[in-house]
Amino acid sequence: MAGDGGHGVAPVFRRVLLKLSGEALMGDLPYGADPRRIRAIAEQVKRVAERGVEMAIVVGGGNIYRGMQGAAAGMDRATGDYMGMLATVLNALALQDALEKLGADTRVQSALTISEVAEPYIRRRAIRHLEKGRIVIFAAGTGNPFFTTDTAAALRALEIHAEAMLMAKNGVEGVYDSDPRANPDAEFLPAITHHQAIERRLAVMDSTALSLCMDNSLPIYVFNIDDERNIERIVSGQRVGTLVST
Repeated sequence: MAGDGGHGVAPVFRRVLLKLSGEALMGDLPYGADPRRIRAIAEQVKRVAERGVEMAIVVGGGNIYRGMQGAAAGMDRATGDYMGMLATVLNALALQDALEKLGADTRVQSALTISEVAEPYIRRRAIRHLEKGRIVIFAAGTGNPFFTTDTAAALRALEIHAEAMLMAKNGVEGVYDSDPRANPDAEFLPAITHHQAIERRLAVMDSTALSLCMDNSLPIYVFNIDDERNIERIVSGQRVGTLVST
């Protein structure tokens, strides 16, 4: 069963939000976006959408921002955050292009007004797009400095009534009790509560985002994006990675 990506099984979710870090789009590059990596992710998303699951995506900007870190050193935090938001718009457009090349109907909604390249974020319009089977990519985080794209993902997931948040990780299988890259004896945690994740400061997402999910009982599936069947497995009800729930 684990090998088939859950084909032939009715999806257990009707609507999900996928959180992609900017790093997930880098592939093996030091920074920037790897077109092959973006295409592979787009193929996963399209396969799941074709099974009738309504897909929204929040994308980070770390892959681009990493290349600007020298310039951003010593910069005002709010200014740096706005630069990061613009980086997420670049990633959203790259992902939209990859999805549309595969024939998927896609909309980008930005929390910052950039009317030439993206719709403004309007909650009801986003829900309408999803109901019509379009993949909606939310760009520019929450539109506010001091909030991460993790928090934006939690917020958008709640606003659109997503049943689960899928948190894509780069090269790790889920949540561990310490950093598996630094500690070879780190223990994998198949299931934890939101509260435990906050209390133990586990690297799921930032505490603001986790609190939002906890207060609204939104389950989070933390999984490895490198395995290109994982999103399908999760929406098919298979246990993949770590489930963070109440």
